[in-house]
Amino acid sequence: MKFNVTARLALAFLAIIATAKAQTTPAQTTPNPNTPPAARTGRAVDVPDPNAPASKYDYHDVWKPFFFTKNGNEYRASDGSPGPKYWQNRADYQLAAKLNDETNEITGTEVLTYTNNSPEKLSFIWMQLDQNLFQLDSRGNKQVPLNAAGIPQSRNWGRGQIFDAGFKIKSIKILVTPKGSKTTTATDAKFLVNDTRMQVFLPKGIDPTGGQLKLKIEYSFISPDYGSDRMGIINTDQSKNGKIFQVAQWYPRMCVYDDIIGWNTLPYTGESEFYLEYGDFDINITAPAKDIVVCSGELLNPKDVYTPEQQKRWAQAAQSDKTVMIRTAAEVTDPASRPAGKKELTWHFQIHNARDASWGASAAFIIDAAKLNLPSGRKSMAISAYPVESASQPGATGFRAPQWSRGTEMIKASLEYNSNKWFEYPYPNATGVAGKAGGMEYPGIVFCSLGGGWGVIDHEFGHTWFPMIVGSNERLYGWMDEGFNTFINTLSTKNSLKGEFYRAPNPAQLSFTWNAFTRSTLEPILSNPDNLKETNNGTLLYSKPSAGLVMLREQILGPERFDFAFKTYIQRWAYKHPTPDDFFRTIENASGESLQWFWRGWFENTWRLDVAVRDVKYVDNDPAKGAIITIDNLEKMAMPVVLEIKTVSGKTDRVNFTAEIWERNASWSFRYPSTEAIESVTYNPDSTLPDYNPANNVWTSKK
Repeated sequence: MKFNVTARLALAFLAIIATAKAQTTPAQTTPNPNTPPAARTGRAVDVPDPNAPASKYDYHDVWKPFFFTKNGNEYRASDGSPGPKYWQNRADYQLAAKLNDETNEITGTEVLTYTNNSPEKLSFIWMQLDQNLFQLDSRGNKQVPLNAAGIPQSRNWGRGQIFDAGFKIKSIKILVTPKGSKTTTATDAKFLVNDTRMQVFLPKGIDPTGGQLKLKIEYSFISPDYGSDRMGIINTDQSKNGKIFQVAQWYPRMCVYDDIIGWNTLPYTGESEFYLEYGDFDINITAPAKDIVVCSGELLNPKDVYTPEQQKRWAQAAQSDKTVMIRTAAEVTDPASRPAGKKELTWHFQIHNARDASWGASAAFIIDAAKLNLPSGRKSMAISAYPVESASQPGATGFRAPQWSRGTEMIKASLEYNSNKWFEYPYPNATGVAGKAGGMEYPGIVFCSLGGGWGVIDHEFGHTWFPMIVGSNERLYGWMDEGFNTFINTLSTKNSLKGEFYRAPNPAQLSFTWNAFTRSTLEPILSNPDNLKETNNGTLLYSKPSAGLVMLREQILGPERFDFAFKTYIQRWAYKHPTPDDFFRTIENASGESLQWFWRGWFENTWRLDVAVRDVKYVDNDPAKGAIITIDNLEKMAMPVVLEIKTVSGKTDRVNFTAEIWERNASWSFRYPSTEAIESVTYNPDSTLPDYNPANNVWTSKK
């Protein structure tokens, strides 16, 4: 019996081999010597190439499977979409704050309603206390490097300002209103502050799948003059008519609890940005009556805080495509431009389905506005708030000349383009505030420098889509908001304001850029921002990811396929929390293209591209019979190929190959149907592919 089983297995094995051979091996016939080689059939063969140069390229490393290391599940599907059981928690805030513009202190009360939609019961929560970064003994302050002169230097701190920094938590109370009761009990909660995080302990926990917690927090802090380039104060040496406050990270904010790592509690060290839950905000800000306050969301009590004349102007602006002045430069110093009779005013704002809220305040603000034209017809407005120093000055020219007199025009152009292109702008207002921060984004409001200008305004409002709508984890994946936003800026700049601020890159600039983007001193894009040299942030968070998407759109997928896939990603993950895998999978599934070779080369590794045009030979030494052109991939990256071929008569032609020619080859030869001698063959003629070494990109005939 044993022998029979063995024999049967052997026969089956032989049958399988025979079948496979029959399926892959053509019938052997005597070749006709008159049949041209191109017409002969059979397997491809490897032709020995003794002239092939040394190469670092390993096609298996580039094209191997298993880029995705985990399967899809019920929370995050294999095609990159949220799974059928995807969940995320929610944080709703009632915030009341009072500004003392003499001491720079902000005193606040927060009522947080936190909804636990996870399948786990939570016995504690984590909150973010970002203001603690500015304490001199914070982790972030202690990480600031020294410059060549031995002086601490960084964008990501408080510049060594010595003051009573950080949140002062007066009390935290758990609020409970029993079902059917009108009485709310308040119980002190135990909490523990560690650097920029606060843990709040919950004796009864929060039940899963919809359980809620309500906390009341009383707190205060003093604003730093410079808040890691994300908030701060312009003093009267730069704004003669009053201080300008840009206020952010101004209340204890919930950390995100997600299905990836649970509580996201990486400390705020100033380098990386934020990961926040969505919810509704009800905000009351009390400030001196001389100040104008602008904030995320819609102002609900304009009659209390603007004069009757200004209210008329607001109504005009809501119907106008042209900028309407609400408070002019001449009126800034006129007491009649503020409501009379009170020392303080309270401004009431609301914003819905947002991940954060911020505000600005100043007696120096000029205010202007215009309507936004959104695809659905929903009403929204573009608003600018800036001092007289930021208004356009007669005779001032150049990049650094103040441009805020055109701020509303720029906000309107940027948001209208992106709303029509990708996803509609969701907020009731879009306010740009001139002040301390060079450029920082928040829902419905952005902080920009005193100079302003298209570049910073378009970029900061571009963040509406990443990360305000698509709520990725900035603390871990900064490139998913900065890089994606920088990419959409390339299109909005080209297509807005008649292309006034668009400058097409030239090949020389691109060659320099590719060399810089793939230099050996860079970390991979797929790095935690806190794990990058600060000098590399601009490249790895902004420029290089953006350039990758431009290549994907223009050189690999084409605009139609890319735009559909990119919009699919936005629509799937609007107001949700995607990871890099969710993005990669969505683009592949929506475009129908396996791009794992591209993600590896551009995002995961620090590879370079160097393709050389090696040789041109003629069939039977006769240019009229065609040419055989050989190119070599000398470095580790794969990309598509664009060749420009110029013949001796001056005719030019282009030949394109997809990246798959490198799927199992380090060198590639192909027949070109020439009818005359070739004068030159140029690889990457427009420098649109990231070849860092243009010295070997051109073959020229020997004369």
